[in-house]
Amino acid sequence: MKQKMKIVSPMSNEGRNIYVIEHITKSLLTLLEKKTIENISISELCDNAGIGRASFYRNFNNKEDILKIYINKLFYGWKNDWEKNNNIPLSSLIGMIFEHFEQHKTFYHLLSERHLTYLLKDVILDIMELKPNLPKGDAYAKAFVAYSLYGWIEVWFQRGMQESAEEMKQLFQNQGL
Repeated sequence: MKQKMKIVSPMSNEGRNIYVIEHITKSLLTLLEKKTIENISISELCDNAGIGRASFYRNFNNKEDILKIYINKLFYGWKNDWEKNNNIPLSSLIGMIFEHFEQHKTFYHLLSERHLTYLLKDVILDIMELKPNLPKGDAYAKAFVAYSLYGWIEVWFQRGMQESAEEMKQLFQNQGL
C-alpha cells in the first residue's frame, strides 16, 4: 500500500523542515562519496545543502541522525505492510530484509564503505520487535536472530553483496534460524 502524499505549504514550519531534511540528506550523501563522516563538518554540510546551521540543529542532533532518519524512511514502506500482515513466516521477513538491501545497494554500499553499518542495528532490532519486556524465551530467541541477521548483513556488505538476496535468504535458512 502506498503512503498518501501530504500536501504541505513550502512556507509552513513543516514545509521548511521537509526542505531542510531533504537537502541536508542529499548533501551528506554527496559528501560521503568523497570523505568519511568524521571529516565532514556541520558548516560544510550546511553550506553544501544551502541551509543555515540553525536549521540543521533544529532538525538533527548530529550527522548520524541524518542517516538514521534516511534509513528509517527507506524501511518505512515495506515495514508498514509487514506490520499489517505480521503473521508471515520469519523466513519471508528475512527475505524481505535482504531484498530491501539489494534494492538500495548503492546507499548501503556507501554506508559499508564509510564504516557506518552500525546505524542499521537499531532498525533491525526494531523490525524484530526486540523489547525488554518480552518473556525471557522470546527475548533471547529474537535477540539471537536479530544480532545474527545484523552480523550476516555486515559481512554481506563487506563482501560487496556478491550473493543475491535470494541466496542470502537460503543461506540464512540453511543455518536453521
